[in-house]
Amino acid sequence: MKVALVHDWLTGMRGGERCLEVFCELFPQADLYTLVHQPGAVSAAIERLSIHTSWLQLLPRSTAYYRYLLPLFPLAIRQFRLSGYDLVLSSSHAVAKGVNRSGSPTHVCYCFTPMRYIWDLSQVYFPRDRFSPVSWALLQALFRRLRAWDIKTSWGVDEFVAISDHIAAKIRAYYNRAASVIPPPVDCGFFTPDSSPQPHGASFYLIVSALVPYKRVDIAIEAFNRLQLPLVVIGVGPERPKLERSASSAITYLGWQPDAVVREYYRRCEALIFPGEEDFGIVPLEAQACGKPVIAFGKGGILETVIPINSSTALETPPHSPTGVFFYEAAVEALCDAVSLYRCHMTAFDPAAIRQNALRFDRPEFKARISSFLAAKVGMVIA
Repeated sequence: MKVALVHDWLTGMRGGERCLEVFCELFPQADLYTLVHQPGAVSAAIERLSIHTSWLQLLPRSTAYYRYLLPLFPLAIRQFRLSGYDLVLSSSHAVAKGVNRSGSPTHVCYCFTPMRYIWDLSQVYFPRDRFSPVSWALLQALFRRLRAWDIKTSWGVDEFVAISDHIAAKIRAYYNRAASVIPPPVDCGFFTPDSSPQPHGASFYLIVSALVPYKRVDIAIEAFNRLQLPLVVIGVGPERPKLERSASSAITYLGWQPDAVVREYYRRCEALIFPGEEDFGIVPLEAQACGKPVIAFGKGGILETVIPINSSTALETPPHSPTGVFFYEAAVEALCDAVSLYRCHMTAFDPAAIRQNALRFDRPEFKARISSFLAAKVGMVIA
């Protein structure tokens, strides 16, 4: 059976690429189509496939500035005419699901989110006060056109699979389509607790995040400025210079770090801080796999992966211990209160129970669920 994989872009290993990596392992002979590819930026499991890029790849420094090419994304993804395939499996948070499938291959879309730039987070990515009236009018016209394209191409998908109930609801709202739900994988075999004792005085709180507006790292920076508690920030992004200027001496920026270093910081931290609304949130599960609790904004996909203290949330196999603390207002004061609540109840968090919660999303579970889904919906049996 001939398979085509489609992914928005290949410029780094984030949550979406972790899912793609599993797809590449399931279909090692597949062809992989993407807008732009920065060689060496993704794992060997992805790099060893036959990778086909769009004409955007030919533009100068496209792998660095591809986000500025948003108006061209629909044209670029439609250049691929995927005839001769039995299955097209797209992993999409932008335009991959809009690929042009020539002939009649089955198209399954593993949807991280409908394109957030043009739907619910457009005001976050494109604040009104940064545009002149004329520029704003042109931007809104572009968004209307992109939304129409996004809805139209959703009907070229035979089966949607959402990463969370939260995203399934968005697919239903924007596309009027139903979606199955299969949460993305967390590598619990790699992200494990540290059995060795932590050195005295090493306690700190941790953020692992892209430094972009919707992640709301700015809330955490201001909160820890006030609390004067040590905070380590791992991640890169356009917001870093502004965030660094506003940070006190209690806050340390480490930039990008390899997975092994991130794992060590998970293991040594007091708790993970997760201040933004996420579609799912793999980082909080990586921290939980290391036995660490999560202090998070209680909205979006995080509601499906973290058990807040004093919660009676019903889960399929609920742990008996909490795995985190929620705050429900995207405000500095609310996060400060959540940190204080955590500090008052630190002994309520059992590292073994926290890890057990993460194991529900382990990588082998994801592989099994995707394989079963394809077998049931497409008739594809995966060895």
